[in-house]
Amino acid sequence: MLDLQRLGPSVFRGDSPQVSRQRIFGGQVAAQALVAAGRSVDPDRTVHSLHGYFVRPGDPAVPIEFRVEDIRDGRSFSVRRSVAYQHDKVIFFMSASFHVYEEGLDHHEPFPADVPAPESVPTVAERMARYPERLAVLAATSPRAIDVRYLGEPGWVPPGDRPVNAEPRAWMRIDGKLPDDPLIHAAALTYASDLTLLDAVLATHGEVWGPGGVVGASLDHALWLHRPFRADEWFLYDCSSPNASGARGLASGRMFAADGRLIASAVQEGLLRRIGG
Repeated sequence: MLDLQRLGPSVFRGDSPQVSRQRIFGGQVAAQALVAAGRSVDPDRTVHSLHGYFVRPGDPAVPIEFRVEDIRDGRSFSVRRSVAYQHDKVIFFMSASFHVYEEGLDHHEPFPADVPAPESVPTVAERMARYPERLAVLAATSPRAIDVRYLGEPGWVPPGDRPVNAEPRAWMRIDGKLPDDPLIHAAALTYASDLTLLDAVLATHGEVWGPGGVVGASLDHALWLHRPFRADEWFLYDCSSPNASGARGLASGRMFAADGRLIASAVQEGLLRRIGG
């Protein structure tokens, strides 16, 4: 999915996995937009931040065309704008900045205390066994390409089964081996960063996704990548929500490698609306 087809010097085509979705998963579009942008940058410059807006729902049956604009190449930084089109309309656009590695100050927040090892946390399949009637909700929110191990009650359990302030943390890793290309790992992390982030808004209220709960859509997404990492190795996604109002919720997340290093930070606002049972 991340191996885009080059149609021209700055134009690429991306396809969607053949799954039953009404719209394209936002993390997919963002990840592909980053790959398109990164392929126009010198390989010694790695992405350190990206900011994107979801403009229209994506059609999973139609390829996505990505057009990359070269904003600037300086001595240390390169900036690109990557725009995704379907049906001749913009569905997503992203600004991404790439940086040549430099030595400098170094500190980060500590790894959360009392977090169990990922191998001791139930798999999605094990959690699913308790709620067979919620399979449709889970299928829409948890692609199998990523192994997700929820530490608390996830957002797809039935209404009433989730406590208020449920721990919105999860271990994640790509369920397979990725090539060594840092751009592919950055894109995979971008994809994963959209999986559970808005769930932190619901967790604050003990709310759930799907019938009897809430439906949502990402509005914008920002990601900062701090240190080298591999997306096919375990990382902890620790999320929280500072605000919800006006049918929108704001969530932030910290990603820690298993060795305790803070590798990335994310912020997202989403549209959240109640639906009936």
